[in-house]
Amino acid sequence: MNTSHTLNAVERACTDLVRDGRPVTFTAIATATGLSRSTLYRNTALRALVEHHQHRPDGPMTAITDEIATLRTAVSSLAERVRSHEEQLRRLRS
Repeated sequence: MNTSHTLNAVERACTDLVRDGRPVTFTAIATATGLSRSTLYRNTALRALVEHHQHRPDGPMTAITDEIATLRTAVSSLAERVRSHEEQLRRLRS
């Protein structure tokens, strides 16, 4: 899994747990994503993402906010892939 895919998977797992009313824990995220807990703790971006979801107040807007964050991550990942493909095309054309 590359970095953007990993972030997206962790974000999705957090969002799913919040939506289902389950606690967001490092163990639950590790189980849902197949990543180790130590990876989640050591990677500062992943740890911040999990901790962000652990401290979110529950409310009607939380699910929408989390879904928007998930979509932003997915769009960012797609944009990265498009840039990569465009670069490959430029190299092939030259």
